[in-house]
Amino acid sequence: MTGHADTVRAAVAAVRDGVHRHYGPPAHGPEADLELLQGDAQYAAGLSKLAETGDLVAIAELAEVISLTAAAQAAGDPVLADAAWEAGAAGIGWGPTPELVGARARARAGETSAASALMGAARQVTGDVASGR
Repeated sequence: MTGHADTVRAAVAAVRDGVHRHYGPPAHGPEADLELLQGDAQYAAGLSKLAETGDLVAIAELAEVISLTAAAQAAGDPVLADAAWEAGAAGIGWGPTPELVGARARARAGETSAASALMGAARQVTGDVASGR
């Protein structure tokens, strides 16, 4: 089971790195294209690793993260994008809870309190009430 957890962590980290390279501060010159391609490669590698585990719940949770993050970035809301990642990591690690599902629905509906709801749901799932985020 530890091997599976390590693989899931590595897969999520690779996808997260790919997303940062894609949506992060833009590089300039020839490095910009290379950075984007490296991000895409990381993203694909992470998805591939997670698919190899066969963990359909984790795969579905990561799909939710990717979707919500892309929507938040398209809307120019990096706070919501970060909250989607926190909630997604909780969902991947502990499974989808009613709180996480509800918070994601609020995000999809465009509610202004969605980022806060996602972070609250993530803390509730992980027990991380001390982070103050």
